Amino acid sequence: MLYIVPTPIGNLEDITLRALQTLRSSDAVLCEDTRRTQILLSHFGITKPLYRYNENDDRSVDRCLEALAKGKNCALVSDCGTPCISDPGWKLVKAAVKAGIQVSSLPGPSAVVCALAGAGITGGAFTFLGFLPRKAGKAAKIIRSAYALNHPVVIYESPYRVVKMLQLIGKTLGSDTPVIIARELSKVYEEWLRGTVDNLEREMSKKTKVQGEFVLVIDRPADVPMEKEDASDSCF
Repeated sequence: MLYIVPTPIGNLEDITLRALQTLRSSDAVLCEDTRRTQILLSHFGITKPLYRYNENDDRSVDRCLEALAKGKNCALVSDCGTPCISDPGWKLVKAAVKAGIQVSSLPGPSAVVCALAGAGITGGAFTFLGFLPRKAGKAAKIIRSAYALNHPVVIYESPYRVVKMLQLIGKTLGSDTPVIIARELSKVYEEWLRGTVDNLEREMSKKTKVQGEFVLVIDRPADVPMEKEDASDSCF
């Protein structure tokens, strides 16, 4: 059995009871960085063999698949958040499904969900782009296509490129495009910034040092009304 186990995006207390039970009962934990995962396990008094899972190394994927094929119960985690969502994991999950190995995906922390809920701009559809290509032309094309759907667009960005990303959004969609920035979600220095992309770019450029992980939520144009959705049958 392969368990997909979300881990906290910042505050360690955000881990679920089911995630802890799964980590304790698994034969091994597959992770991005054994050092970071060890900190999490030690915090909750869990001792398990840790194996580094490298999505870019086919041999690593094969080794993990081999353990699962032998009947081992393995928990797949990323450094933070939900594996396979802008994080490694999907290749192993796909291979496990193809091999007839049962996969169980646990619900839990995810930066995109946390940021979108706090943005307060939609209860319905949105477009999640994750980390965009480094080339400005490709990134601009993706942003433009996603924004044309008239839904909020969510992007992940590093502290080293967030100002450049704001500049790119301004050039692509217009300087008055509304954006919400969520920084260091669930951590001590959690911060929310709201305004036009032009104003936010100027504010961020004034900082002598930019730190933290960023989620950018691009709001719909002011003249586009929110579509009403029938939630009568929803359980989410």
